[in-house]
Amino acid sequence: MKKIISLTVLCLITLMLAAQNSTVKFAFIADTHIAEGASTNDDLLQCIDDINNRQKELQFVIFAGDITEFGNDEEIFLAKDIIDKLEIPYYIVAGNHDSKWSESGCNTFANVFGYENFEFEAGGIKFLGSNSGPNMRMAPALLPHESLVWLDSIAKVIPREQPVIFVNHYPQDTSMLNYFQVLNTLKQTNIQLVMGGHWHRNTILDYDGIPGVLGRAPAAGRTGHVGYNIVTIDNRHISICERRAADSKGKGGETGNAWFTMKMFQEPQFIPDMASGRNNKYALPADFPWMTFDVNSEYPQVEAIWENQDESDIGCGAIHAGKYVLYANTKGVVKALNVATGKLRWSFATGGKVFSTPAVSGSRVVIGSTDGYIYCLSLRKGKLLWKYKCEKSVLGSPAIMNKVVYTGASDNKFRAINLRNGELLWEYGEVKGFVECKPYADKEQIVFGDWGNSLYSLDPKTGKEQWVWRNKGSRMLSPAAVWPVKSNGKIFFVTPARKCHAIDAHTGNEVWTVDGGRESIALSKDGSKIFVKNMFNSIQCWSTLSDKPHLEWNIQSGLGYDISPTPSSTIVLKDGREMLIVPTDKGNIFCFDGKNGNLVWKHKISVALINSIEPVGQDKLLISTMDGVVTLLSVTF
Repeated sequence: MKKIISLTVLCLITLMLAAQNSTVKFAFIADTHIAEGASTNDDLLQCIDDINNRQKELQFVIFAGDITEFGNDEEIFLAKDIIDKLEIPYYIVAGNHDSKWSESGCNTFANVFGYENFEFEAGGIKFLGSNSGPNMRMAPALLPHESLVWLDSIAKVIPREQPVIFVNHYPQDTSMLNYFQVLNTLKQTNIQLVMGGHWHRNTILDYDGIPGVLGRAPAAGRTGHVGYNIVTIDNRHISICERRAADSKGKGGETGNAWFTMKMFQEPQFIPDMASGRNNKYALPADFPWMTFDVNSEYPQVEAIWENQDESDIGCGAIHAGKYVLYANTKGVVKALNVATGKLRWSFATGGKVFSTPAVSGSRVVIGSTDGYIYCLSLRKGKLLWKYKCEKSVLGSPAIMNKVVYTGASDNKFRAINLRNGELLWEYGEVKGFVECKPYADKEQIVFGDWGNSLYSLDPKTGKEQWVWRNKGSRMLSPAAVWPVKSNGKIFFVTPARKCHAIDAHTGNEVWTVDGGRESIALSKDGSKIFVKNMFNSIQCWSTLSDKPHLEWNIQSGLGYDISPTPSSTIVLKDGREMLIVPTDKGNIFCFDGKNGNLVWKHKISVALINSIEPVGQDKLLISTMDGVVTLLSVTF
């Protein structure tokens, strides 16, 4: 029996080696940035025509992300129509432009193209490709937890001798928060090459010894001509040449000399560091450039009461309601945990990914899902009480006031729904872009932003438009991710244009604007101050009292470069001191004295974006992270 198994293995290896001696030749394209009316559409079509004219030579095409400009449904459908003009097979992964601003919550890309990760073989080589994130929240890239699990499962069953090529939009370096986990997983295989895009130019990189390349965009750009790359694998050598795509007049059509060459490894070259694998988050690599878990021993006043690792990413905040902790993951499952132990009490599966932070009123939980429904569940058992169907995904987080649910969706509508029975009370249909924020709500107004450069104020009883504030420039500068706050007759918010705005709550007219901020803002408990986190290692505190900007303090925070949209939180202690708790995009939280900005402590939870910080009393913090951690911390100030 052993002899038969040995012969079978030998035959498989022989066949695999024979296949590796065959020639593989394919086109390599990244960063097409398809958009309605964009010149990039014609650039890609020119490349596709050139590829189709060479279809006897090329076997397939690999697209390495940023297929669209903004990730909306129309752009994805348009991209599919264009790419389907190829007369040879293609394999595709999403990039940050496909996932960060996705009105569908990253569903449409997967539904239209049929997958989020790919696996296939050509010439005895295993090709693997995965999405890169960041999904819906501004942060460095993060290979989603479920994709990392998928990659790990594939790596464990690939024959050790089989060559592997991995495709991801991002460079596998500190551009991606969990780069070390990805590389460690790849080192379990006979990894040959990592291919990506993102930089729009041909680049050779080295990932801890693993060869890496980034490919050009089709657009002419610096090269002055439309083009793509051709990868040839022959006689155990890999070479990449830039191809100038022929235009309709016959100009172009030349293939340059190889800008990248390598001899393939005969056998695995790398030893995975099992200590820093997916199951040991505390063992970071020696070259990890950001704050490490060592900081936790420096500030022992912060300790985890319990910590859970979800089986999926978490794209929403965790909230506390009585005996329960509530959150949802990107598999679309709403979960209730025991607040004292972290043990699961109940779960409810929606039909799509969830990026909506739940809201609770009385015994009812309300949350949106990318399946297009707003759900109302019972707090005690998670039983479905009602659901309301929208026309597109519901990414917005609901606010509940006076037994009315207020939330926006991706169908250009904002709704007020009866909490008791799920009936529509009113609908505002003039929203320009999709909604992902939690609205501000009081008896005078409902205020929210969208990805159409607009901030809206509506009458809470009728939905009548009170005013609309708009900014100019790219829609990527919209006041959409920020959760606006209100104090002293003014609405305060920040935008990705790095501006902090104070506008008249009744008229929407500008009161003052200052440089600073991005998408994260917080209000002091007494309403006298706002706290604005800047991108480059600083936090500002502004007074809300004056009609002219008055800076209370400005500190060098120690956060480093940070683009997280997550709002900060505040806690007022028994002695009257106010603590400002600031989240980051790298799994860290910082505590500052709200009076002067002095650092009190800092703590690391994971390597990924902090979704939310919810105080539980005066000595606990409830936190969720994008890579699937939910934890309750005990804190001493």
